[in-house]
Amino acid sequence: MADGNRITVLGSFVTDLTFRTKKVPAWGETIMGSDFRLGPGGKGSNQAVAAARLGGNVSFLSKLGRDSFGEMARRTYREEGIDARFVFETSDFPTGAATIILDEATGENAIIVVPGACYRVTPAEIDQARELIAESAVFMTQLEMQMPSVEYGLKLARSLGVQTILNSAPAMELPDSIFALCDYMTPNEIEAGTLTGLPVTNIAEAERAADALLSRGARNVVVTLGAQGALVKNARLAKHVPAVNAGPVVETTGAGDAFNGGFAIALSEGRDIVAATQFGCAVAGISVTRHGTAPSMPVRAEVDALLKKGL
Repeated sequence: MADGNRITVLGSFVTDLTFRTKKVPAWGETIMGSDFRLGPGGKGSNQAVAAARLGGNVSFLSKLGRDSFGEMARRTYREEGIDARFVFETSDFPTGAATIILDEATGENAIIVVPGACYRVTPAEIDQARELIAESAVFMTQLEMQMPSVEYGLKLARSLGVQTILNSAPAMELPDSIFALCDYMTPNEIEAGTLTGLPVTNIAEAERAADALLSRGARNVVVTLGAQGALVKNARLAKHVPAVNAGPVVETTGAGDAFNGGFAIALSEGRDIVAATQFGCAVAGISVTRHGTAPSMPVRAEVDALLKKGL
């Protein structure tokens, strides 16, 4: 029997090394930055933290190296109350890392990710969490892992009658077999463009891209559009959900993870896709007013207050 508020996330942990600067250096160029921060990151881990801070009963599946970055991850899960019993360890590969270059004026980012140990999660390890997944209301994963493991996780969850979310990030093409395993796909505009070969720069183009993804087998598509909000599309509806303004933008890194954590929580609580998207937009809206990825995730009271204020 599914726990109405349990969310299982299969995904990556990497340590974020964030540099704030005026511009991205050219090859061979050295520039001075204005700020540096080190902290927990990785799309899957960030989404698990977001969901846990919003009140979810969250379990995380991943793999870490036996190193100081892996210790940071374990500490994060203890502090956030995340069930990490299926976070495996390996001595053969280091814990992953990401270099994030932030524009100090706009908060926009450029990122290089080396997944490291989390890229080595196997279908057999995912299968060890079968009972946990069966108890979940939502299973969510992303693309910072090997494709066979992503596909296996989605297929297992679907076979157990659990709602599936694929946050199709980072941008890459996907095998045709994966679309039918997705109850919800949540690409941003760049990822939707990569998946469909269509330009996605506005709401109308987002709807065309969503139609293309639905035609390949996804049941519901939410294209996130940054400051333009999100476009929700399925066989019955097409709706633009505006962004939620929570204040001046400090950093956009992690906004997609904030959205997905909020979206998953709302679905697990029985909200419909439009209400879940509105909730996710509010979570993301708060996260971009703060530094960091996992550290920027809001708690439930903040999100509820922001949504109430907007009514």
